[in-house]
Amino acid sequence: MKKIAIYGKGGIGKSTTVSNVSAAMAAMGLKVLQIGCDPKADSTRNLTGGENIPTVLDTLREQSDATLEELVVESSTGVLCVEAGGPVPGVGCAGRGIITAFEKLEELDAYTIYRPDVVLYDVLGDVVCGGFAMPIRGGYADEVCIVTSGEMMSLYAATNISHAVKSFGKRGYASLRGLILNAKNFAGEQELVDKAAAEIGAPVLYRLPRDPAVQQAEAQGKTVVEAFPDSEMAGHYTALAKLLLEGDAKA
Repeated sequence: MKKIAIYGKGGIGKSTTVSNVSAAMAAMGLKVLQIGCDPKADSTRNLTGGENIPTVLDTLREQSDATLEELVVESSTGVLCVEAGGPVPGVGCAGRGIITAFEKLEELDAYTIYRPDVVLYDVLGDVVCGGFAMPIRGGYADEVCIVTSGEMMSLYAATNISHAVKSFGKRGYASLRGLILNAKNFAGEQELVDKAAAEIGAPVLYRLPRDPAVQQAEAQGKTVVEAFPDSEMAGHYTALAKLLLEGDAKA
């Protein structure tokens, strides 16, 4: 079982990237479990017809004896989807919600019962507090990738995330695999990301171009891989999925 945590600043296209990679891996015949670790609980929307699924926290607030079937939703592409969810607005800690969700999935033996080939954690990277660092420090992920653009705040978040990963890596936890450029297509963007990657000490694993197919697919509540499987953009997501599985880098 390969376990990958994908971090990135909010709004950078991280969830879009993760859900398309999940769909691409499922299309290869792999059993994929995608766990959304963002209080917005929208990581899996493009896999579930544009609809939000019940979150672990909301379900547990209603019934403490929830079953796996109530927490895990299988998408039309075959991806197993989970949303950790967040606290009631203004009350509680979003990071704690991630911890609660992970503990509940373990308690219910989710990994043993579903036996996924790949687990993808979609994690908000604006902050890397205890809860949001759970995929790294809890032994849940083997490696971490960071989605970024060349925008200043996105690169700033990527740098902070990389510091956290390297700090935990010294203790034998997940290692930093590299950056995934989700391009905004402004002048000098690639150079800015290359410079940041060199300073971080991690490779740029893949460069995803900006493509209108992404918005067109999302308007249908689908991933590009499902909506436009023969498109150039679907090919990029498939290539990225293979790279993450095989361990090679594409600069």
